[in-house]
Parts: sequence; C-alpha cells; structure tokens
Amino acid sequence: MSFRPTTRATALCAAITVGALSPLAAQAKTSVGLLLPYSGVFAALGNEIEAGFTVAMEAAGATDQFDIIKEDTEVKPPVGLAKARKLVLEDEVDVIVGVVSSGVLGAMRDFVHDAEVPLLVANAGNDHATGEQCSPYITRVSFSNAQINRPMGDWLAGSGVKTAYIMAADYAAGHQTMAAFKESFTAAGGEIVGEEYTPFRKTKDFGPYLTKAKASGAEAVYVFYAGGEAISFVKQYDSFGLKDQMGLYSGGFLTSPLYVNAEGPAAEGVITALHYMPTLDTPENKAFVDAYTAKYGKGPSEFAVQGYDAAHALLSSQADGETRGAELSAALSRYSANSPRGPISIDPATNNIVQNIYIYETVAGENGLTQRLIDTVENVQDAPNGCVL
Repeated sequence: MSFRPTTRATALCAAITVGALSPLAAQAKTSVGLLLPYSGVFAALGNEIEAGFTVAMEAAGATDQFDIIKEDTEVKPPVGLAKARKLVLEDEVDVIVGVVSSGVLGAMRDFVHDAEVPLLVANAGNDHATGEQCSPYITRVSFSNAQINRPMGDWLAGSGVKTAYIMAADYAAGHQTMAAFKESFTAAGGEIVGEEYTPFRKTKDFGPYLTKAKASGAEAVYVFYAGGEAISFVKQYDSFGLKDQMGLYSGGFLTSPLYVNAEGPAAEGVITALHYMPTLDTPENKAFVDAYTAKYGKGPSEFAVQGYDAAHALLSSQADGETRGAELSAALSRYSANSPRGPISIDPATNNIVQNIYIYETVAGENGLTQRLIDTVENVQDAPNGCVL
C-alpha cells in the first residue's frame, strides 16, 4: 500500500537528527506515566525503551513539555496493574507509555479502558489488546505477537522446510507467537511434529527439551525466547550440537542486538524475523542510529526504536493540540511516519501498527555480530480478530 505521512507527523518525524525538530509551542505540560520493567528478566528492555524515548524528546527540544513519572512493573501482572492504578488515580497522568510484558498488558487492559486514559504500548505484543480486547484507549506502536511470527510460517514453508518442532516460554507471548507460526506454517503445507512450553523465568536447563526436539526428527526448530532466556537457549542449542543438524528460527527477539553479543558465535546462522534492524540502509535509520550512539555510546535495538516511535507519536498528538483523554487517543490512532524501521501507520480498525517485517540471518561482522537481510515482508497488518472500536 502507498504511504503518505500526515503533514504534521511529517514535520515532526521526517528530520530525525539531534536538533532537527523545533520545540513545541508553549502549552500546559502533559503528564506521562512511563510504565516499564526496571527490574526482573526484562529490565534491559525497559531501559532501552526509555533510552529511545529520551533521544526523540531531546531531538525535538521537548523535554520541558512533559512531566515524566516512572514506575516499575517488575514483569509481574499484579504489580503492573497496581502501578497503572497509581499513575492514574494518584499521579493523574494524561497518558501511560510503555508496558513490555504481554501478561502485564492483559492485566491492565480493563482498568485503562474503564478509566479512559490513553495507553501507548511501546512493546507488549499481546494479540488480544488489538484483537478481541481492543480499546479506543489503547494504541500500539511496537508489534503484535502474531504480526512478527505469522510471516515466518509462510516464509519457512516457502523455503522448503517441511517439518518443525516448536518451543516457547510458557506465558501469553509464548503461546501467541507459536499459534501464529503454526497457523501460517501448516496452511503453507508444513507440519508441526512436536511442541513444548518451558516455565517462564524459571528454566535454566533446556537440555531435556532440546533432547525431545532432537528426537522429533524435525528439519527446523522454531522458538520464542527473549532477554536472559534467549541468551541461555541459544548457547545451549549450540552446545547440544543441534545448530548443525536442525536450523534454528524465531522472532528476532531471540537474537536481539541488545544481547546478541552475549550469545556469541552460537548465534551465527540463526534466522529470525523482526520489525527493525539497526543495519537498515535508510536516511531515517542512519540519523536515529547516529543520535542514539552519540548519546549512549552503543547502537540501538528494536526496543529503543519502539520507545523512539512512541515519543514521536506523542509529539505528533501534541502538535495536533491533543493532550488528554479521548481526543489524545484519537490523535495517537491517526499517527503515521517514516520511522527508522520503515513506513509505519496505525490501523484504524484495530489501533495496531502496520509495518514491514524483516527476515534476517545473524552473521559475524567487522565489529561483532550483525544482521544480513534475507527478505522483507512489506506492510504487515493484522486482521481485526474480533476488534470493534
């Protein structure tokens, strides 16, 4: 589909280098609840999202336009809900930005919907949040679990792989990613020969599960792991000798730039799909990578670009003069831009993002592990899946 950013979004987002964006007109500050994991298994992801958010705000000269209140979800759904209630009821924030865990997003959905406070999701891929449990107050600028993994089923079957064994962490994101992959892989003629769901945040030894995968005789193993679990899994997969026998495939969080170097040579040859690659050759991405690297002394990950785009969506709504309630939610749902990850827009039927998905291989580069682009699936869009806004 063609892509034409809105005039005001273009003004805010086309020029991304530090200092390229003009400060917003003076107005009352918008109160933002930054709800992220700052402890627990996904703490590094939360820090990356905040870092990307900060780069965008500083580039726009807009840091004094917002009051930022940070809260830690601890990657625990009850805690995330309690912190969301605190931000809304005590701090009276105008908008909540963040949420990494699909479980946390599911836990707080009804509260933010009933409170009519906009939630701008900067990570959690919970399919239901832009499907059967969608809300006009929830807009996602990251991805859905199905959106990333569905294209991989088609692609893997199309590349000649006929059988796959699947494994994932036993929580919402793990089950949703595998469901999307299974549906597309089998529809394209592939066969799932076995599956396992490992205890989330508790599995240290993947050996028993890898033994079952090996015994299945599958041509490929398709998995979902992120953060520390991803590092452990990739290393153990390689140490078991499976990488040479069964190709390893996944959504790109398995070999995220955030921690792929911790996986080391074990990650080489792993093929994954994701909505962002730091090596994308576009002016927007180069400007973002340069600004991020100048500030933090390292390159960005997909989590950083999600925080960056969340900030730009918020800035775009400010330019429209919308800072609160239903009007702010409506403005966020109209957002579109030429992002560092490529053209993005919000689907008005679901409030979920529409974006490219990149299929790539992790390879050794001059300065460590990097990505080699294999294929691009353009403008990936989820069906409404029961969403009525």
